[in-house]
This record gives sequence, C-alpha cells and structure tokens, in this order.
Amino acid sequence: MHMDKKIQHTLNDLIEIARDGSDFYTEAAGKVGNPELAALFQKMAGHKRDIVSGLTADVAAAGGDPADHGTMVGSVRQVYAKARAAMGDTDYAYVAELEELEDRLLDAFKDTVDDADTPPQARAAAQKYLPRVIECHDIMRSRKMALKKAG
Repeated sequence: MHMDKKIQHTLNDLIEIARDGSDFYTEAAGKVGNPELAALFQKMAGHKRDIVSGLTADVAAAGGDPADHGTMVGSVRQVYAKARAAMGDTDYAYVAELEELEDRLLDAFKDTVDDADTPPQARAAAQKYLPRVIECHDIMRSRKMALKKAG
C-alpha cells in the first residue's frame, strides 16, 4: 500500500517542526539557570517527542515514509547564536525564542486542519494533536508575559 504523497508531505512537515521543537527545548533546558524553567523545557520537549512519534506512526501506518530529521538541521546553532547575541543568554531569550517556535507549530497544525486541500487522513492526524499544541503554546505565551513583567 502506498501513501498519498500529499498526506505524507503534510504530516512530515508537522513531524519536522515538532522535532525542531523537541531539540530546541532539550538544548534550552541544559542552558537556562532556572531549575523550574529547565524542568518545564524538558516537559515541553517530551510533548514534542510524543507528537513526533505519534505522527511518525500515523505516516508509517499509512504506508508512507516518515521524516527522520527536523527542518533546521545545522541551522539550529545559528538560531541559538542569534538569540544569544540579540538578547544575552537569559531565561527570557530562551522563552521568547521557544514561544516563537510554538507559534510556528501552532500555525502549521491550524493550517493543516483548516486547509480545504488537506487530505482527510492528514487532517484527522493533525486534529488529534491540536489541543496539546494549543496547550503548550499557551503555557509558553503566559510564561513569556510573566517574565516580561518581571524583567
């Protein structure tokens, strides 16, 4: 059985962005000084890994070829360097960058769900994880607001 290219492409895009998120959170967790924030980042990385493995299973089950890397292979380092140069190596800098990543992930999932061209199978898969994506996004957004006020 061969998977519809469009389904594979759509879900693989989501897999890659979620994998970026997992890598980014894991790296940030090792960099921030605040243990509570580090624990939060580890938890968020776990959520992203769950999404990656769930969607990977969906793609494989449908006879597709799941993406096995993120979108930013190699460019992750540049993103960090940029973030650090721009804002100093602060908790806020990481939270702000990660919140941006959550925005990207949320947009990608919403686009997949809302796009009339999305194959039903891909839409159903995206729909399944959307509540968790929204929840993670909101956690990071409120964390960013809190840090901004405190700063």
